[in-house]
Amino acid sequence: MDDATAIEPTATPPLSQAELDRLTDLLIEKLKTVYDPEIPVDIYELGLVYRVDVSDDKDVAIDMTLTAPGCPVAGEMPGWVEDAVKEISDVRSVKVDLVFDPPWDPSRMSDEAKLALNMF
Repeated sequence: MDDATAIEPTATPPLSQAELDRLTDLLIEKLKTVYDPEIPVDIYELGLVYRVDVSDDKDVAIDMTLTAPGCPVAGEMPGWVEDAVKEISDVRSVKVDLVFDPPWDPSRMSDEAKLALNMF
């Protein structure tokens, strides 16, 4: 086979907005199943999830933080997040990174979280 007849690999078509919206809803649903064991509010409402990227191949990359760098579940929580997101059948892979810049503070919490924790 010469170069002129070589078959080019096909690129993954971009996700449609409808598909991205559907995946976003599923991702939020799964992120809301993960709780900081010391706080009765899920990590999404606490504002611990800083970034979620979904590639056209449905690989998911998540940057998240903790309420404090010395959190006793620091080594476990990224795995909990990864396991929860892997439950979405369309997702090909998940990578969760802990980041501490910017540091988390209570202003990142949703109104729902503040209400649950009587912080109004």
